[in-house]
Amino acid sequence: MNEKSIVKNILNIEKELKNRESALKYYNVDKIHLKQIAFHKNTSKNRWVFGGNRSGKTECGAVECVYLARGIHPYRKNKTNVNGWVVSLSTQVQRDVAQKKILHYLSPRDIIDITMQQGKKTSPSRGVIDQIIVRNELGGTSTIGFKSCDQGREKFQGASLDFVWFDEEPPEDIYDECKMRVFDKNGDMFGTMTPLKGLTWVYEKIYKASTYDDSIWCEFMEWADNPYLDKKSIDELSKTLDKKELESRRYGRFQCNEGLVYTEFNENIHVIDPFEIPYQWQDNISIDPGLHNPLSCHFYAVDFDGNVYVVAEHYASNLDVATHSKEINKIAKSLNWKRNSNGMLESLIDSAATARTLASEKNVVELFYDNGILVNPKVNKELFTGINRVKSYLKDANGKSHLFIFRTCVHLIDEIKRYWWSNGDTPIKKDDHALDELRYYLCSKPDIPRLPTVKSEITKDKERLYRKLKQMRWQNA
Repeated sequence: MNEKSIVKNILNIEKELKNRESALKYYNVDKIHLKQIAFHKNTSKNRWVFGGNRSGKTECGAVECVYLARGIHPYRKNKTNVNGWVVSLSTQVQRDVAQKKILHYLSPRDIIDITMQQGKKTSPSRGVIDQIIVRNELGGTSTIGFKSCDQGREKFQGASLDFVWFDEEPPEDIYDECKMRVFDKNGDMFGTMTPLKGLTWVYEKIYKASTYDDSIWCEFMEWADNPYLDKKSIDELSKTLDKKELESRRYGRFQCNEGLVYTEFNENIHVIDPFEIPYQWQDNISIDPGLHNPLSCHFYAVDFDGNVYVVAEHYASNLDVATHSKEINKIAKSLNWKRNSNGMLESLIDSAATARTLASEKNVVELFYDNGILVNPKVNKELFTGINRVKSYLKDANGKSHLFIFRTCVHLIDEIKRYWWSNGDTPIKKDDHALDELRYYLCSKPDIPRLPTVKSEITKDKERLYRKLKQMRWQNA
């Protein structure tokens, strides 16, 4: 090698070291990636980011490892002598992705020693790393170990860990084994992945479970969330992908060949944090009755633009009507929910509630009336009409959403996630009690226009004022 080449190599090495010195310092400073910040701020013990390729998901996973190992996490209490694993699908993927990212965010002064599986520790990025000993800012040292799923479950036994980062989706048995590795230290598990394999165990045990398990947190990242991606490039690449591939590779969404009924549902859009609903927005209650099966009841509000909000939920099984009524009235009281002139709540209910059984002299409608709830069984139960109505409220012809669910309504959210078409032309009749009464309610509302309409701001203001005056007249009546 001649002198010119040697000098060039030295300059390249110095440039790389300088970049590594500044990489973590300027992470999320020049351009803010809000969903990466949300990931780092969240304190759940099991966090997952489902993101498209180049959405920034791997970056936040690597930085989280460095934050924890160095004891410099900006959003949580730091510890010294931290031990963690980075789990990749194979040693090649480890070298090309996760390992490369970790090294990028560790400066030379952070690294005490490197142990290699393959290659030389003087050139760790070219080989396969076994572990990196890192200087912890609180004193002592931390270890970032690297594992690959192709090693098999046995290689994941025995250790006691503070964290595990899954770079892409691991096999379920390895996930279960890693869960035991962080158990005694109450450690963290986090994963960053693009869901290309369909409805795997991650969909069941992580995504769906996050609806009701507070220890699990999920977020979706897409190309538009990454401030470093050029909009023109995003649009051009989007045109080259078919609809299903676009859902996974751009938006990080789960896909299934069998067919999700409400493909329009997007948790980032339709699930919102609760807020105090204005009295004028209160609209109606809807009930799908059940005895051994769950009874589902939701409270619905409508704003002056016709957007529907699902604001409260009662969902329980093996209770009598009196007990259900007591719980529904308790929710109504907490919301200061409107009542009729006789002081009764009013609600829609499945028409099957009018049927009498041998178990009672009164039908369900009459039993609810005796307990202070006037229910209306005259609902539209036509399945496909109801499904189409829900779809139109989730996403209209202009791509706009008109249905928003408070995240406290966990059973409704969970049912939307798991509502699938059967082999025929009807959905699988399972776990759909909340969806039934959602259909009853939305079928009582106006249909969303199928064709795009363009209105001036003046016209919109007039319509809002008219709806507000109408609501005030109703309230004062």
